[in-house]
Amino acid sequence: MRMAELVMGIVMGVFSLYLMWKSAELPIGWIAGEGPGGGAWPFWLAAGMLVCCIAIVIRWAKRITPQSRSEDPFMTSRTFRLFLLNAGSLIGMVALFHIVGAYGAIPAFLIFYLRFMGGHTWRLTGAFAFVTPIVTFLFFEIALQKTLPKGITDPWFEPVFAFFY
Repeated sequence: MRMAELVMGIVMGVFSLYLMWKSAELPIGWIAGEGPGGGAWPFWLAAGMLVCCIAIVIRWAKRITPQSRSEDPFMTSRTFRLFLLNAGSLIGMVALFHIVGAYGAIPAFLIFYLRFMGGHTWRLTGAFAFVTPIVTFLFFEIALQKTLPKGITDPWFEPVFAFFY
């Protein structure tokens, strides 16, 4: 566990530096009359992540956290199986984006994750699986006017767009 904390702090810190470097290809400061530059949000988010990574490494060196003092294994076989289930369900959701679109993949993921992984009731699972795609649609497609992949469900959205536009 101790080594995993150090390795992740360093790896994520290096990733933060890379993201800062790439986002600095766009303006990261305030542009008069326009607002923040295109690279501002990712740059400053990565800078905050870098500060957190530095704090993790410092706390590891001082052995402040329970993880930094622990000699337990990072992943047991049960933890590894849970990791594979989580990673597999996320990969499956992303793969479904191209087939049934975001608005089919998101509820499928939520049903699997909440009901079968989390053991939540069908009522809670159904509510989240129904409301989340609607809120996502209204936020991205209507408010931000950014389209998400719709896959084979694309024709179903024509009447909805006709209503809003």
